[in-house]
Formats: sequence, C-alpha cells, structure tokens
Amino acid sequence: EQLGDVVFIELPDEGTEISKGDSTGAVESVKAASDIYAPISGTVTEKNTKLEEEAGLINKSPFEKGWLYKLNVKSTEELEKLLNEEQYEKFKKEEEASH
Repeated sequence: EQLGDVVFIELPDEGTEISKGDSTGAVESVKAASDIYAPISGTVTEKNTKLEEEAGLINKSPFEKGWLYKLNVKSTEELEKLLNEEQYEKFKKEEEASH
C-alpha cells in the first residue's frame, strides 16, 4: 500500500537458498523502490514468473495471483512465528497510529 502501483519486480531463482532477513529481490513502484526481505529461511522452489510480465498483479491480487515465490521451509519454528492476516492488520493499524 505504501509503495503504490508496482511496475517492476525482481525475484530469486528456483534453488536459491535464503535465510530469514535476506534481501531476496526488489520491487519498484511509481513512488519508490524497495528490497524484498525473506520472512523465513528456506530454498526457493518456484517463483511467480507472471509478476515479471505483469508486476501490477501484486496490487490487484496479492493473495491469489500476486504471490512472490514458494519456499521449502527450513524451520517450522520460524514459520510458526509469522503473523496471520488478523495479526498483521492489527500491527499495521498500530504502526499507522504511531506515525
């Protein structure tokens, strides 16, 4: 939401090993550019090549067609620490209120 309309996305290739917190690619919008950081560790098993052709899918359909990449998860402990959608929405509201 903060970036606005996404116009370019760079994603890691299949087989890439990533660690939690690693920069795994980049996203550019009409407003700014930003790195994409891995929320958990694992090996990339598939990247969404449709985003390379139509980066705006991440805005239009983030949960269905705009996914970034799939991982073979290294640690279920890291996975269990991720926020669910409700927790994330609460976090966003708290962040917006504090700024």
